[in-house]
Amino acid sequence: MFNLIEKAVLGMAFLRLLSGTIEVMAAFLMLKLNDVGKAMIVNGSLAFVGPVILILTTTIGLLGLADKIAFAKLFWVLLGVGCILYGVKSN
Repeated sequence: MFNLIEKAVLGMAFLRLLSGTIEVMAAFLMLKLNDVGKAMIVNGSLAFVGPVILILTTTIGLLGLADKIAFAKLFWVLLGVGCILYGVKSN
């Protein structure tokens, strides 16, 4: 089965599964801690995980596309990701 799936797609899917697992575990940790202050600390740490997973997943995708897409288009994709990260950055 895994021979039919591209390595880049498999890597991207694995990172998203890892991200989702971290999110679910953080939710269970918040429930276990049962404290708003501690839950905010856990939530704040998730603010680091999301962008890291986004950058890693995009990097794997771009490396998978590198031989199939023009350099100028890769630039626009990277610029778009940069705009997303800038837009969600807190002041």
